Amino acid sequence: MTGTAAVCCISHSPLLHQTEPGPGVRRKVVTAFDRAREFVTDFDPDLVVIFGPDHYQGFRYDVMPPFCIGTAAESVGDYDTIACELQVPQATADALIEHVLASDLDVAVSEAMKVDHGIAQPLEVLFGRSDAKPVIPIFINAVAAPLGPARRARMLGQAVGEFAQLLDRKVLFVGSGGLSHDPPVPDVRTAAPEIAAHLISQRRTPDEQLQREQAVIAAGREFAAGQTDLRPLNPDFDRGFLDLLASGELDRFEQFDTKSLTEQAGRSVHEVRTWVAAHAALATYGAYESTYSFYEPVPEWIIGFALTIATPRQIG
Repeated sequence: MTGTAAVCCISHSPLLHQTEPGPGVRRKVVTAFDRAREFVTDFDPDLVVIFGPDHYQGFRYDVMPPFCIGTAAESVGDYDTIACELQVPQATADALIEHVLASDLDVAVSEAMKVDHGIAQPLEVLFGRSDAKPVIPIFINAVAAPLGPARRARMLGQAVGEFAQLLDRKVLFVGSGGLSHDPPVPDVRTAAPEIAAHLISQRRTPDEQLQREQAVIAAGREFAAGQTDLRPLNPDFDRGFLDLLASGELDRFEQFDTKSLTEQAGRSVHEVRTWVAAHAALATYGAYESTYSFYEPVPEWIIGFALTIATPRQIG
């Protein structure tokens, strides 16, 4: 038996609950969220595997792995997400790690993974809380340079999908992040010493975290007003990327190197690696089809906001 699988990929934004977008935009986003919730409720997965980034909340430059699988995890509760312990099936996560390593992919292991809104927000959108379903969190570094080749995200997703087929369960693969966006993320090599300390190992105090969140909110307002030097959103790139996913030709993503992606769509566009990994996992079940796709450029949230659902293609 190979069980069944599906994909739901969602953009996240720290400004989702903080800043009101343009006229009618929130209604469109809420409609997309309702469509996704209806889908996952009907699918009712036994296990959720989420590929997500981190924004220097759980992973810092003291040790920054390209990939990490959590055997236990908690949400830190940033940007109005809920602080809680995730329901990680430890034995299944252990077995997944062994399978990925046997697939010639080096992956770090965390017995105490801290996840931020990059993983918690999509889970809350889909299920109400990030601890509502058994979930295995998989961190993909998409923010902290240097980044590895894009192809390795697809290879990771493929290994995860091959493992999931062995479980005889209904598995939902979630990718979190993207699409085009260039938020004010500091660079460890050029940041002021006090900022670099946070990027390397120093945890923020609650007051410092609040100040950081307020700065991000202010940056969103400035970006929407055109009062910033951040790269603009790139709807053409975003729609092209969604078409690439729908085509199933995931190896085409590998034509983009890190520099060209950044130049086209911003420093944090690399979060789309999580979408590639999720679709690569689903592709191990055979050809798939995109059954729903939503896209809206939202400058108030500094992001090309998207949501997609994909399932194995029906034959006959």
